[in-house]
Amino acid sequence: MTTGDIPQPAVPAQGPVCIIGASGRSGSALCRALLAEGQKIIAVVRSQGNLAPDIAQACLAVRIADLTDSSTLPLAFEDAAVVVNTAHARHLPAILAATKAPVVALGSTRKFTRWPDDHGRGVLAGEAALKADGRPSIILHPTMIYGAQGEDNVQRLAKLLERLPVIPLPGGGRALVQPIDQRDVTRCLVSAIHLIQKGEVTGPESIVIAGPAAVAYRTFVRMVLYFAGLGGRPIMSLPGWLLMALSHITHHIRRLPQIAPEEVRRLLEDKNFDVGPMESRLGVTPVPLANGLHHLFGRRSHQNRDP
Repeated sequence: MTTGDIPQPAVPAQGPVCIIGASGRSGSALCRALLAEGQKIIAVVRSQGNLAPDIAQACLAVRIADLTDSSTLPLAFEDAAVVVNTAHARHLPAILAATKAPVVALGSTRKFTRWPDDHGRGVLAGEAALKADGRPSIILHPTMIYGAQGEDNVQRLAKLLERLPVIPLPGGGRALVQPIDQRDVTRCLVSAIHLIQKGEVTGPESIVIAGPAAVAYRTFVRMVLYFAGLGGRPIMSLPGWLLMALSHITHHIRRLPQIAPEEVRRLLEDKNFDVGPMESRLGVTPVPLANGLHHLFGRRSHQNRDP
């Protein structure tokens, strides 16, 4: 299997796949991948107006539900053979209470942070609920996702770098990061769904999904600069506490993307994960970072470097 292909094993006829968060970045990408292989899907969204027209027209049904209102959930998941949650994992206890279907969910490697926040604690709570429930389920924990249309990780970083003549990084940007391409997230979700459909999942499973190798954050920044066609910038090493204090200034400068102190603090933490289970269990070999950034910025970088 090449990294450019969605895995497409023979999938037996069965009930529809219910996708929670079908209007979001990961949800919409998954909808299109499943529709392309002929699967029937039920799109669950908070507002139908946010759902892409091509998905709304092609799916079996569009259902409106609020994950914070448990009374709306049983009807939203009715007749689903598999329920996929691409919204925050904190909602998994309510989802499990509303359906008996097997579940595939997105978590986050934020669960490993040394500085737990609401996001990380919510992921841990969702994963704990899956383990306690015991039904066939797979929760995928992605690292930083990049490459989706409108994503606010790499593309927001590129906008910030474009405005900075010097790049201040906590600790010189030596901490490791291991971003994952959105296309690989979609492939992993599709593979997890196939495993459940084929009856190859008997209980809760948890799998980290990430890029093929970790790189120092300063290397990551330089790669973004290069592939976005922004040229070189000198990197300045600053203490984390100082950058966290300076991050408050971004809230008062319109042209700068906002950066929270918590985001700066996470840049001091290594994110280095084994992708062996991702490759062996899901059959997905992740796209190298350079390939992913070229795909994301390709046209723009060539245009900016042309004389």
